[in-house]
Amino acid sequence: MPRTTRNRLRLALGASAFLLAVAGIPAAPAGAADATDYTLTVDPTAKGPKIDDTMYGVFFEDINRAADGGLYAELVQNRSFEYATVDNRSYTPLTSWTVSGSANVVNDDGRLNDRNRNYLSLAAGSSVTNAGYNTGVHVEEGKKYDFSVWARADAGTTLTVSLQDADGALATARQVAVGTGGWAEYRAGFTATRTSGTGRLTVASSAAAALDMVSLFPRDTYKHEPNGLRKDLAEKIAALHPGFVRFPGGCLVNTGSMQDYSEASNWQRARSYQWKDTVGPVEERATNSNFWGYNQSYGLGYYEYFRLAEDIGAMPLPVVPALVTGCGQNEAVVDDALLKRHVQDTLDLIEFANGPVTSTWGKLRARMGHPKPFHLTHIEVGNEENLPTEFFARFKEFRAAIEAEYPGITVISNSGPDDAGSTFDTAWRLNRDAKVAMVDEHYYNSPQWFLQNNDRYDSYDRSGPKVFLGEYASWGNAFKNGLAEAAFMTGLERNADVVKLASYAPLFANEDYVQWSPDMVWFNNHASWNSANYEVQKLFMTNVGDRVVPSTATGTPSLQGPISGAVGLSTWATTAAYDDVRVTDADGATLLTDDFSGDAAQWTHTGGGSWSLQDGQYVQTDVAAENTMVSAGDVHWHDYDLHVKATKKSGKEGFLVAFGVKDTGSYYWWNLGGWNNTTTAVEQAVDGGKSTLISQAGTIETGRAYDIDIKVRGRQVTLFLDGEEWGSFTDDKPAEPFRQVVTKDRRTGDLIVKVVNAQSADARTAIDLGGAKVASKARVTTLTAAPDAVNTQTATPVAPVTSTFTGVADRFTYTFPANSVTFLRIKQR
Repeated sequence: MPRTTRNRLRLALGASAFLLAVAGIPAAPAGAADATDYTLTVDPTAKGPKIDDTMYGVFFEDINRAADGGLYAELVQNRSFEYATVDNRSYTPLTSWTVSGSANVVNDDGRLNDRNRNYLSLAAGSSVTNAGYNTGVHVEEGKKYDFSVWARADAGTTLTVSLQDADGALATARQVAVGTGGWAEYRAGFTATRTSGTGRLTVASSAAAALDMVSLFPRDTYKHEPNGLRKDLAEKIAALHPGFVRFPGGCLVNTGSMQDYSEASNWQRARSYQWKDTVGPVEERATNSNFWGYNQSYGLGYYEYFRLAEDIGAMPLPVVPALVTGCGQNEAVVDDALLKRHVQDTLDLIEFANGPVTSTWGKLRARMGHPKPFHLTHIEVGNEENLPTEFFARFKEFRAAIEAEYPGITVISNSGPDDAGSTFDTAWRLNRDAKVAMVDEHYYNSPQWFLQNNDRYDSYDRSGPKVFLGEYASWGNAFKNGLAEAAFMTGLERNADVVKLASYAPLFANEDYVQWSPDMVWFNNHASWNSANYEVQKLFMTNVGDRVVPSTATGTPSLQGPISGAVGLSTWATTAAYDDVRVTDADGATLLTDDFSGDAAQWTHTGGGSWSLQDGQYVQTDVAAENTMVSAGDVHWHDYDLHVKATKKSGKEGFLVAFGVKDTGSYYWWNLGGWNNTTTAVEQAVDGGKSTLISQAGTIETGRAYDIDIKVRGRQVTLFLDGEEWGSFTDDKPAEPFRQVVTKDRRTGDLIVKVVNAQSADARTAIDLGGAKVASKARVTTLTAAPDAVNTQTATPVAPVTSTFTGVADRFTYTFPANSVTFLRIKQR
């Protein structure tokens, strides 16, 4: 609310009435001459874009231990003794196991099968104990648990299997008789006598024995057992009612070797995710080194993903490798035979999903327990490739083969890892020229970016490729992040004729194994909880509607001033030297000068790394440190010129020169030679979340001194590299806090008015339904909390509240609370 309007309202109503007006209490129907902050006008006679049932979905990637130790319900970690240093430098084949007596892991011809390379040789009278995930094996009193193991013993043996924690037994121990001869699977059951999150599973043998695939599963899994999914996590996915499930990645798809897991590849461990490794009996599935720094058992594989999608009524959307690596690796595989094999693997995947039981791969699906097809309709080739030309050449091979054999399948391409830049532009040009059906966009940006870019898809070509927004999130799990994402989602719905699919990412994070944050659902070995972002996604997913009803709303006056702030120097996985720093105002007067011939007293070190004066330069010497910011000057500086001389000394990237520095989380920086020295860009950080404003390909040479000049005038910035203009931008797009969209639910006839008020003031709004005949009552769902509120295992300040509003009419007013997402479901008569 503009301050003048708010003050007039306060004078007119008196203090007590004013407090009611801004406390989030809905106002009376229109007719009274109440001052309002916004006007929302709906045109129920106009027809907006149709919204597909699959509009919103989820993206599952095995990151943050989302699979093993997460959605996959197995309670034993490293159950087949396959952990290795290639997965994680700290791993051994006995990671998470402790030995009492004598035991060792063996890789020889006595193994269970060729693809399960290791097994445990356990001496007579010895035992092994597994520590599980997080604090241990979690069991609940009265619940049943199924133990299984593959074993062989030349002379036969008895295994004693027990569950215990520091306080004693958690269940009655079981005796398992192992016969003589070859490998066989043995089973036993437990009923927990106590609840514990620190349990341990112990297997002891009376005689020498070989063990593999030591497993403990809760009987109570989601929908299916054995080899089922952890119930609470799967139920959180199901509660969203997602339209699709994208899997298995992500960086898992397009990193590592594209070879198979075989003797020919020397049993290659660091491979891209390849679907044939993940189907069939679990004891015959391959193992793999996960890109995110741990091991993948593939107990959760393609069959389980398809079955999950079916169970929750969602469309399966698999992603296959395109033979161009990404996620910082950025190499194009040149091997025609290997490319043909991957293309055929993709055709075989479609047969596995949809083929009759008489087909080769349909028969495998039926043998696994699902004779009916999975009705696959969409498949994505590649993920975030940074080499768009090389990627697209391979993509066309996949598309041609799929369309020739399965013309009804939608083949999805992508536009790289960011929302703009040279890779993005090239990829989109190639996709448009080739008339690709759908393009996957990914971006992670600051909340401010999401508030600024609600109109992103307004100008997209309606006749061009459709958009799959496969990964997006603002940087954080606080409610302010959810608010910004909600504001952006109103723009996705308004453009539902262009944006056909959208999924927040990533989905899961185990709190003790985090490689990426933010995430939608957090968990440990015994509990799970919804982030604020989850609650926003759920509200949109369960109230989509079938068609957009055109509507408009007034905006919030912009109060932008000039870009202002101090200046800074930083590095990222690099050592660099800086010299000859000068800052002058627009009239040429000196604000700061430092040739580092004396000390560095003008600079404040707020980041990591190690800074020191060396030979008249200011040098950061820690090659592993990231974001080593030092800053100088006044946060009120504006309209200035910054000059600095920078030299990369060693490391992966170039150097970073900052301006408009407000604090450690809010600044602009020119990132020269970023992203493994492949790209130069200007990034803006707001409250710790970064967005890219302008970028182009570029590298920085080691040992060469560069002259860097940055000219700041108002909200325009011009950047010069060695005296030549590199680029410029104007950061004047308002971060509009009040956003809305209206949709119609065909089944109920409801108008769904969706309003996001991402500001600290209530938004008293005049709503004009354009003559629609409506009931006087509306069902209201509201999410509101402090901007920094974060849901945790023990506290959920961000949760939906439902209520009834009885003041609905053709024209009425409603006060949307500060920091809120509000959905009004209004019945039409």
